[in-house]
Amino acid sequence: MAEKKEKLFDQFPGVSYDEWRAKVEADLKGADFNKKLVWRTNEGFNVEPIYRAEDIADFKTTGTLPGEFPYVRGTRSENDWLTRQDIEAETAEAANEIALDVLTKGVTSLGFRVESPEEVAVVLKGIDLSKVEINISCCVCKAHDVARALVGCIKAAGAESTFRGAIDYNPLRKQLVKGKEGIDVAALTAAAKEMLGIVAPVAGLRCLNVESLLLGNGGAYIYQELGYALAWGASWMTALTDAGCTPDEVAARIKFNMCVSSNFFMELAKFRAARMLWAQIVEQYKPAGKDAAKMVVCAKTSRFNQTIYDAHVNLLRSQTETMSAALAGVDSIVTTPFDEPYKTPDAFSERIARNQQFLLKEESHLDKVVDPAGGSYYVETLTVNIAKEAWKLFIAVEDEGGFFALAGEGKIQAAVNESCAKRHTDVARRKEILLGTNQYPNINEMAAGKIEKKGGCCCGESKGANALAMKRAATDFEALRLATEAASNRPKVFMLTIGNLAMRLARAQFSTNFFGCAGYEIIDNLGFDTVQAGVDAALEKGADVVVLCSSDDEYATLAPEAFKYLDGRAEFVVAGAPACTDELKAAGIEHFVHVRCNVLETLQQFNAKLLK
Repeated sequence: MAEKKEKLFDQFPGVSYDEWRAKVEADLKGADFNKKLVWRTNEGFNVEPIYRAEDIADFKTTGTLPGEFPYVRGTRSENDWLTRQDIEAETAEAANEIALDVLTKGVTSLGFRVESPEEVAVVLKGIDLSKVEINISCCVCKAHDVARALVGCIKAAGAESTFRGAIDYNPLRKQLVKGKEGIDVAALTAAAKEMLGIVAPVAGLRCLNVESLLLGNGGAYIYQELGYALAWGASWMTALTDAGCTPDEVAARIKFNMCVSSNFFMELAKFRAARMLWAQIVEQYKPAGKDAAKMVVCAKTSRFNQTIYDAHVNLLRSQTETMSAALAGVDSIVTTPFDEPYKTPDAFSERIARNQQFLLKEESHLDKVVDPAGGSYYVETLTVNIAKEAWKLFIAVEDEGGFFALAGEGKIQAAVNESCAKRHTDVARRKEILLGTNQYPNINEMAAGKIEKKGGCCCGESKGANALAMKRAATDFEALRLATEAASNRPKVFMLTIGNLAMRLARAQFSTNFFGCAGYEIIDNLGFDTVQAGVDAALEKGADVVVLCSSDDEYATLAPEAFKYLDGRAEFVVAGAPACTDELKAAGIEHFVHVRCNVLETLQQFNAKLLK
């Protein structure tokens, strides 16, 4: 009996792709299959609505196990990633106190920013360096002395063979963030080689930072972050092996600090592709052992898509981002606190950020499963497609002289800024949605009072022309609402709903969301029997904007009537893009709001007219 296993799916006949496709096209009733169900990614490839076993039959990426070269399925045989918290405090003593506290609450990796080598021992006081991953960041001008201080602490603790952590040494940060022109590769290489000598006594101390997190937070697309990260790492490998270091020595000191955005499956696939491509890059340098090709990745949830308004939605974004990274098998994760865009995170937001990871471990047990996406037709296809696009970019960068050269010329920054500008345009047109900011805003929320100014790097240089914009996607919409808050009058938008019930309700809802993005007061209504009654009610309420909400067929008569009766006493808007738009414009009606509008530009124009 035990050997008799019923195969449930044998009860159902197999369905071929052609049969499925024929059924879908019949259900579409003449609509174009490719336009309705196939979407094109920002990475340059199409995503189909269904994937089958035959789609991945020829893939070479599906024939390995976790921990096997080229590590597409992970560099480990388990998935117990490190929960990292970056400590923010005014003094080293305060940072140490916070660190000791959070270590009792499940944190297994710590990030500190120090201002001097003397602070290293202070922030690490009482911490078991053989059990806790330590990551130290500082101004690049102090990095070597800070590294010496860290190595000294590790030796004093007798943890040379058990320590793991990193010095976030990134001499390219000024070029990327500040726009400093030119990179002296010889000087950079010499300084990096000196750093390798400093950390040599500690095998687990990485010191060459590939900080593609900057690119992701700067608005780069997924394939760009990955392609540039690979080129950045390869530049470290080339420069230092040419300077006499062994491939194993260099690769063992590189750490990738990467961004993870809310595109759930794409990000999951990105990290799988990253490990595979990096392993093949390192292999070309002919290291002595396969372990040299293992990529070490810390993923940090995106700041680019965080918002000041409706900030608790940031928790939803960072939760899916954390889950993407966890399922992808990264080594450690930093979940960005939800209040990070407007203040120094407080104890509450940091606790929530930690718990977001603990939820995935303790409640969902994601740390108990290695590469759960392995074999998924969809994810395996995404992995290969992202790898192809990132590899094209990597090759292009190499052909032009490598990452160091292009960053020095500002070409990396220019490409990322171009993507950032495109994404801002997509946000302005609501092609890219930021819930609570450019769609479904909380119109009664006020945010100006919660914004705090935050300090920066001790270098304090102003930005040059070649700097990354580092402009969050929500900043333009936030500027609109902050301007509304600062004005002496908060504009009132009145929904003049009339005619066809379904259309007037739908368009009133659309217009409420539209004008709510600027923080205007919205006055909605159930409906009016006549245009005159609606206009009179709007004026009685002191409306600055009157939005006519009805059906396309009724606009031809209702819109001119309402516009004429309003007689310039408030701004007049038609909700929709009816066939009679040209006739209405000829009658003097200027404003129409609909799904093809640039929401940001339209609201900026209204702000210019209405705010006092």
